[in-house]
Amino acid sequence: MVERVEYVIDSAQHSLFDWKELWRYRELFYFFTWRDVKVKYKQTTLGFLWAILQPLLMMVIFTLFFGRALKVPSQDLPYPIFVFSGLLVWNTFSSGLTGAANSMTNNAAIIKKIYFPRLIIPVSSILVALFDFVMAFLLFIGIVLFYRQPVYWSALWSWPLAIIIGIVATLGPGCWLAALNVKYRDFRYVIPFLVQVLFFLSSVLYPVSLLSHPALRYILVASPIYAAVELFRFPLTGSTPDLTYLSISLMSGLVLLIIGLVYFKRTEDFFADFA
Repeated sequence: MVERVEYVIDSAQHSLFDWKELWRYRELFYFFTWRDVKVKYKQTTLGFLWAILQPLLMMVIFTLFFGRALKVPSQDLPYPIFVFSGLLVWNTFSSGLTGAANSMTNNAAIIKKIYFPRLIIPVSSILVALFDFVMAFLLFIGIVLFYRQPVYWSALWSWPLAIIIGIVATLGPGCWLAALNVKYRDFRYVIPFLVQVLFFLSSVLYPVSLLSHPALRYILVASPIYAAVELFRFPLTGSTPDLTYLSISLMSGLVLLIIGLVYFKRTEDFFADFA
């Protein structure tokens, strides 16, 4: 009788981030990202223009109802610029979060066949959202020029910083939901609802100063994406964001990043069994 031998192909290290291993598989970041970009816009008539049309149409709708009808304050910015700047950051967060949360189940066939750092899959989903951000950012520059909105050049450093913070804010909950979604398929129905709730609890449509109750303000700024939105608007408003509020948002994003990565690493060995 021939004894059956099983071989387990696994990572040599189980640290939170194995940088050497991620660098060794760096080509997969490009492969998964570009594959998802092509799949997303394959057989669409407008193609990459959808990355521009979605925030543009949302800007028009929100400007009509919130900017003109309800007269929502906009930090001394034209409301279209105020809301579009927020939508740029928010869409990157929401699209990256949704994509990362569903990434492991969508790539179940590959996960079961070969080993590679599983973290590459949700990160690549976030990079797809970053591609849409670049496309929409070009339109944003045109809107700023159209309204002749002054830009404080000394504060432009906050734009790349806001993008980095937005990616970090997306990575933590994205990895956490990706791992949960593999084992508990109910999360596929929770994720869209969660994103919708977070949208209205963000400062995309209205400034935090609109809320008179301090407790509501702290709930708003506890969002991990709040800091990214406010820093992205900084070169346009010229007014320094409240450091206390920024600190709360950054701490929220950092805590979620640690929780998400730890849970992802602790459960990734079972992804092939549940996917």
